[in-house]
Amino acid sequence: FVHRNIATQVITTDFNSLSVVQFAVAVLKVSHVIVCGHYNCGGISAALKKQSPNLVMVNKWLKHIKDVYRLHQDELEALDSEDDRVHLLVELNVIEQIYNLAHTSIIQSAWKHDHRPTLHGWVYGLTDGIIKELINLPPGSQINPIYQYVEDA
Repeated sequence: FVHRNIATQVITTDFNSLSVVQFAVAVLKVSHVIVCGHYNCGGISAALKKQSPNLVMVNKWLKHIKDVYRLHQDELEALDSEDDRVHLLVELNVIEQIYNLAHTSIIQSAWKHDHRPTLHGWVYGLTDGIIKELINLPPGSQINPIYQYVEDA
């Protein structure tokens, strides 16, 4: 079961992606969910630039990448080349999206009741075909309490 979008985003107000996740987890009972970005991502590169006034909707979508950049700005700006910044931001984005997924009620409920799925954050190398696993969150992984749902009564 696959869902794709620009710059590998798991946005918790995107009903399309959440519907895919809910169907996969609640109906298909998947044991693993993979968020897989790729190096040299055009969406990530675009997010590192100023916004285009002609791409209002794209700007709104890429704003989430800009937020990841802001969270890691010192680390990213310490790099010498734009290619290195894009490379690292691709990785940081995938990790952030795994946490966004873990922060949903869909995943938290499945972890509590079904002890699944494991969340995997990967990056695919377009030039070498190598998949790099960046993060792995098994069921029950600790997440910041601010994102946890209240226990069922």
